[in-house]
Amino acid sequence: MSNSLKFETQSGENPVPLSHAETDALLASVKEQLDLETFDPDNHQLLKQMVECLGDTRGLVRLSFAQTLGEIGEPATPFLLEALANHPNVVVRRASAKTLTLLADPKTVPNLVHAFLNDEDTVVQGSAVGALARTGEAAVPVLLEILASPENSEATKGHAAWALAFIGAEAKEYIYPAIASDSPEVRSAVVGAIAKVAQESPEPQAFNLLVNALTDSDANVRCEAAAVLGNLGYQPAIPNLAQLLHHADGETRKAAALALMKVGDPSAIEPLQAALSEESETVLQQVLKLAITQLERKTEEDDW
Repeated sequence: MSNSLKFETQSGENPVPLSHAETDALLASVKEQLDLETFDPDNHQLLKQMVECLGDTRGLVRLSFAQTLGEIGEPATPFLLEALANHPNVVVRRASAKTLTLLADPKTVPNLVHAFLNDEDTVVQGSAVGALARTGEAAVPVLLEILASPENSEATKGHAAWALAFIGAEAKEYIYPAIASDSPEVRSAVVGAIAKVAQESPEPQAFNLLVNALTDSDANVRCEAAAVLGNLGYQPAIPNLAQLLHHADGETRKAAALALMKVGDPSAIEPLQAALSEESETVLQQVLKLAITQLERKTEEDDW
């Protein structure tokens, strides 16, 4: 089949879109070559045509080409990067970024960052940062730079923080020192990433860094640290969280109360009641009452 399949080109260089029948034939041909181990990774025109087929109107066909290009691996990378950067069809750019996620090649990090920060399409941006996350440790330094830069939007930093947390334990070498960053955005994102580390492979250093972050000078960092310690159910943090119930910042007090509720230990009832007796803000009074009620209910259930 592969010997008889021919591809039209524009100016003898760029492949033109194929009909559905031609696209299906191309996919079947390549799969056959891969099965028979006769696929030629130096056939650049074929690789270009496969990338062009990422613009097919059928989602399952795009997925099949992405998976096949992922199976081909490194030889397909330059053509995917070229399409990601320059293809006029946004569907091809989106699919190229998603295919690069399958490859997870550290050499693609600069190109993925450029697409993440500069492509006008939000799906391309999201797919590019997803590929960065799958790339792992190699992407961590640049993700930290993105978080630290005042030029980047909150949405961009949110995506970068997600990618950092997704990488998790693989990023330890970078994220542990970054908890001391001058940038509150970096510290907040790092808290989320360290929480992922603590969840994947609980270790004292991770939990100690999270507890220390409860005293950070930035409210967002303190609240993030309280939230993740609550989600992790980390009982040794109860005294530290109880101290925050008296913090001058209302959001910090709220985060501490909710965290103590999630930890679920009845020993937190007394400090919550003490904080309630001092609390002047109506909204926070309600939060404290909710935390106390939940813990008392849990105590009753445990007694049964």
